[in-house]
Amino acid sequence: MPGDRPSRATEAFFGRRRGKALRPAQQAALEKTLPALKVDLASAPPAPLEKLFPVPVTEVRLEIGFGGGEHLHHRSAAMPEAGFIGVEPFHNGMAKLVSALSDDPRPNLRLYDDDATQLLDWLPEASLAGIDLLYPDPWPKKRHWKRRFVSAVNLDRFVRVMRAGAEFRFASDIDTYVNWTLLACRSHPAFQWQAASADDWRKPYPGWPGTRYEAKAIREERTPAYLTFIRV
Repeated sequence: MPGDRPSRATEAFFGRRRGKALRPAQQAALEKTLPALKVDLASAPPAPLEKLFPVPVTEVRLEIGFGGGEHLHHRSAAMPEAGFIGVEPFHNGMAKLVSALSDDPRPNLRLYDDDATQLLDWLPEASLAGIDLLYPDPWPKKRHWKRRFVSAVNLDRFVRVMRAGAEFRFASDIDTYVNWTLLACRSHPAFQWQAASADDWRKPYPGWPGTRYEAKAIREERTPAYLTFIRV
């Protein structure tokens, strides 16, 4: 049932954890900043979830796989009334964001550096106003498609933690993954695609700052798509 918490018995995280060696300043920022901001899954989530943050917030949003953190850092500044949780298991991506936070902190931001499904299973029901999954690993080989984060079991996870009316935003430059996500969400009874014309998925989201990965995709003549689904 969509309201039940999925079993973790057969799950695993796929993807790199580490890249090239960090610069000393990045390592220092990681060691100083991440422990203070990391969500502790060993403790019960606060009720309401907004109490997770040291400043007053009116809602909580989640970004899964934030890469270098450009979008998350920008959006948490643009929406100080919202609390944001960012998940990134790739060590180097997390280091880039916490380095930026050393100079420009965000009191409305918390972080998690492991498998996003662990965090999703920890979150209370109907606690999120939105989930962003932006340029996730496309796993382009067909035999690896089962590793894609958009799946029936993860959409059920989304449904459990999203409030009615919450947004699921998905962006990718890989057409097979865009089609995969459209099919998965349109076949799920809890998601409604928000698009009246092609321009609705060709135009970036309002206030979109862009990312380095997106810029590379455009240089290589891959066209991004920006999908929005509402949790009904």
